[in-house]
Amino acid sequence: MSLSKEQQTELTRVAVFAGQILHQHGAESRLIEQTTQRIGLALGADNVELSISPDAIVITSLVNGHCVTTTRRCHDRGINMQMVCDVQRICVMVEKQLLDAKEVKKRLQRLKPFKHNRWLVVLMIGFSCASFSHFFGGDRAAYWVTFVAACLAMILRQELAHRQHNPFVNFAAAAFVATIITSVGVIFEAGENPQIAMAASVLLLVPGFPLINAVSDMLKGHINMGIARWVFSTLLAISVSIGIVAAMTVIGVSGWTN
Repeated sequence: MSLSKEQQTELTRVAVFAGQILHQHGAESRLIEQTTQRIGLALGADNVELSISPDAIVITSLVNGHCVTTTRRCHDRGINMQMVCDVQRICVMVEKQLLDAKEVKKRLQRLKPFKHNRWLVVLMIGFSCASFSHFFGGDRAAYWVTFVAACLAMILRQELAHRQHNPFVNFAAAAFVATIITSVGVIFEAGENPQIAMAASVLLLVPGFPLINAVSDMLKGHINMGIARWVFSTLLAISVSIGIVAAMTVIGVSGWTN
């Protein structure tokens, strides 16, 4: 299929836009690469080459020996698999020749992240952390202390994220609040094992998804992206540790065990 220079430029912009959305919402590097190339090839490119960095994406399309290269900055917008799935659905429709470049661009621009009710999220986070305290051997008092601490920590995390604060500050502050509340339970001896609540209340801050993506990227050959995501996850864990230690220092509680 012969494409004009303008058409090649347009398909390149559409392909990089799709990759940018995937990058911003937590897709692994291999998926970003495959989906972007599939869209470019389905729209008529002879070849599509891609370079992914932690904060940007560069794509080059080749049509009839002519190259077009473009770069997009990728700002983190939080993990959202709904957006990733929507882009992949559009990719499949393009491969079936149901959409042209202009229609793909319109559909990509209309994509909006679905977000659950914030209070439902807070409630579920509270119950999940409280359930972990029960699994760890905590009694009813530890369960409810964990529930309250996790809920308040999640509310603070949501508020700081909404105001676009640094994620490291966000995680440290949430860990500080959760540990302060559970430390009070330790001081007043709420239940038989109040220290269990201190450990369970900060589980909402475990950076599990970024760590999984980091390992996946490194195993699939995207070493730089994997290392970058691993470092980011490690810094988040360090931020949580700083918040926990700061709260223990303020309250005067020595640790998670008797």
